[in-house]
Amino acid sequence: MSPYIKKEDRPDIEDIVDVYAYHLKCDGHLNFFICKLFLKLMRINGGIRYNKAKEFIGELEMAKMEIYRRWVSPYENEKRDSNGDVK
Repeated sequence: MSPYIKKEDRPDIEDIVDVYAYHLKCDGHLNFFICKLFLKLMRINGGIRYNKAKEFIGELEMAKMEIYRRWVSPYENEKRDSNGDVK
């Protein structure tokens, strides 16, 4: 469950991101997209099954953690250093 997939597996996914990133806003659009993706994946895999849903939710959770670890935490550290720590 890592975003570090093989380089040969990336182009198709990057193409999808390039197309849809300009249409999605974080005010519900991204949530809608994720829910539709979940439902589509469940449908093409035989319907909602606990283990498939668990895998999907696990992927979301790991993506959330990776985003925080790689990009949000360093940003917060930078702002703490420039603006002063909370005391």
